[in-house]
Amino acid sequence: MPKVNTRPTTLRELRAGGHVHRSVKAEIQQNLVARLRSGEPRFPGIVGFDDTVLPHLERALLAGHDLVLLGERGQGKSRLIRTLGGLLDEWTPVVDGCEINDHPYAPVCVRCRRLLAELGDDLPVAWKHRDERYGEKLATPDTSVGDLIGDIDPIKVAEGRTLGDPETVHYGLVPRTNRGIFCVNELPDLAERIQVSLLNVLEERDVQIRGYNLRLPLDVLLVASANPEDYTNRGRIITPLKDRFGAEIRTHYPLDVDDELVLIGQEAQVSAAVPVHLMEVIARFTRLVRESPAVDTRSGVSARFAIAATETVAASAMRRSAIAGEEQPVARVCDLPSIVPTLLGKVEFEVSEEGREDEVLAHLLRRATAETWRRALGPVDLTGLLDRFDRGATVDSGELVPAAELLHRIGPVSGLARIMHSLGMEGESPGHAAAALEFALEGLYLMRRLSKDTSDGASTYRI
Repeated sequence: MPKVNTRPTTLRELRAGGHVHRSVKAEIQQNLVARLRSGEPRFPGIVGFDDTVLPHLERALLAGHDLVLLGERGQGKSRLIRTLGGLLDEWTPVVDGCEINDHPYAPVCVRCRRLLAELGDDLPVAWKHRDERYGEKLATPDTSVGDLIGDIDPIKVAEGRTLGDPETVHYGLVPRTNRGIFCVNELPDLAERIQVSLLNVLEERDVQIRGYNLRLPLDVLLVASANPEDYTNRGRIITPLKDRFGAEIRTHYPLDVDDELVLIGQEAQVSAAVPVHLMEVIARFTRLVRESPAVDTRSGVSARFAIAATETVAASAMRRSAIAGEEQPVARVCDLPSIVPTLLGKVEFEVSEEGREDEVLAHLLRRATAETWRRALGPVDLTGLLDRFDRGATVDSGELVPAAELLHRIGPVSGLARIMHSLGMEGESPGHAAAALEFALEGLYLMRRLSKDTSDGASTYRI
């Protein structure tokens, strides 16, 4: 695209430059086809949907369909929808000062049509970036037709305009996203009488505001998200509105541990180093919670569960570093139990499990740790570590024991490099070595080759 100061500023210059007017859906379709042919990423940052969700989404966009994404909470629906703006042209021309982004070639609002008649080819042109052409609204019971579509603006009436003048209208969110993408999150939560206001937008592509003789043809891609429980069982989306969406696409949680790990690594904002094996424990823990019969599967377990768990583990390591004076905090197994009370509020349990929530999560966390240990260290010879427990020796650890102190208590261990390599740990700091050895000790305990006493965040490992 040309630089900002060389873009056409009038309708005459725009025509002379050969600009072609396309609808939003045609724009998205052509840009998507170009990316498919070139192999460029179409939806940056989206993990685990390549072979399942994205092909359906691409077909819907190529067909020019408005669409609904169905999925439990925390499956990345909103994140996916927000990437659609990247398929728009980087810059697009609009009539300067227009509230609804009219194209200079074909303005639809009363003001812009009047300006075009008065100024002709001197009609002023401004440019809008694609980031400004995306709008969204979280559907809530108090959302009004005025919020979405528009209403009379009493200030404009007070300025002297007559009540029937279309220019007294204050446009809502949907018209203000004209020539862009508008998303309604959690559509079933929108009151049914408000859903009716979207019917014309989807079918006739126009809006009606109160009793005005106003037809405002809109050029917009309308996308909605919904929880399938609300959408299919409670019937909260009115039937005519369902019928007007061209595509219905189901999302899902990551299908395998590797996708979950990529998602955690991409989204978690950590304040301390979190080794890969601990992230794998958290990923497996999240999957076990989703599959547990003690958890209400209809509500789902959000991807934010794993992200928050990782951030909490890192925060626990940071707290230890501040109290114990560590310079390079690294998360360890002793930091994992802190996530259980933190994440309780993110999980909906079955009624029969009332009072056992902590116990259920703690058990699943131990299972996830054991599964990760078997995969990473199961084939590794840990004789060098077990030899440290000859003649009744013990090793004391805990969430406030610094890495250097833990290494001193364990002493030299033959095969430490092999353990760290098996865990995919590249760091050579005391923190990384302590994290590897403590994970090995925890696994040996879970495999019943060591015993462990725990009290107030402190643990003692022994034969």
